[in-house]
Amino acid sequence: MKKIILVYGSIAGVIVGAMFFITAPLYDNGTINFDNGMWVGYTSMVIALSLILFGVKSYRDNFLDGVITFGTAFKIGILITVVASIIYALSWEVAYRTVSQGFTEKMQEYYVQNLKQQITNEAELKAEIAKQDELWEMYKNPFIRFGMTLMEIFPVGLVISLISAGLLRKKEFFPNSPTS
Repeated sequence: MKKIILVYGSIAGVIVGAMFFITAPLYDNGTINFDNGMWVGYTSMVIALSLILFGVKSYRDNFLDGVITFGTAFKIGILITVVASIIYALSWEVAYRTVSQGFTEKMQEYYVQNLKQQITNEAELKAEIAKQDELWEMYKNPFIRFGMTLMEIFPVGLVISLISAGLLRKKEFFPNSPTS
C-alpha cells in the first residue's frame, strides 16, 4: 500500500507542482490572469489528482482481488492526497522564491482593485483593505503560507478520494481487464 500511495501521490504532486513553473511565464505575459488563472489551477489539480482513482484501482486489483471497501479505498485516496498536497505546497515555496517573485504583490493589487469596484463606502473600503493587508502580512510567514497552500489542494483531493472510494468499492466499476 505504501508504494502505491507514494508513487501515485508523488506523480500527482509533481504534475500539479510543475504547473507553477509552467504558468509563471503565462502570468507574466498576460496569457493567464487572475480572472482565469483560478480555473487553470483547479483544473490542473483535478487532472493530477485523478491519479487517486488509478492508485486505488491498482491497489484493489493487484492486492485485493478486485474487491475493496469504501474505508480502505478512502484511506488510500486521502493518503495519496496528503503526499500530493505536500509536494504541491513545497513546489509553491520554491516557485514563490524563484519564478513567481512579485506574484503575491500583483494578486494583492488585483484584490484591492476589485474591492474598490465593489465597495463604494470609503470607510467600509478602508476596513476591508486593512483586513486584506493583515492577511497578506500573515502570508509572508512561510509556515502560514505552507498551511494555506495545503488548504488550496487538499479539499480537491478529499472530494476525489470520496468519489473514487464510492465508485471503486463496486467490483463492476472499472473492472480489472482479464489477461490473455
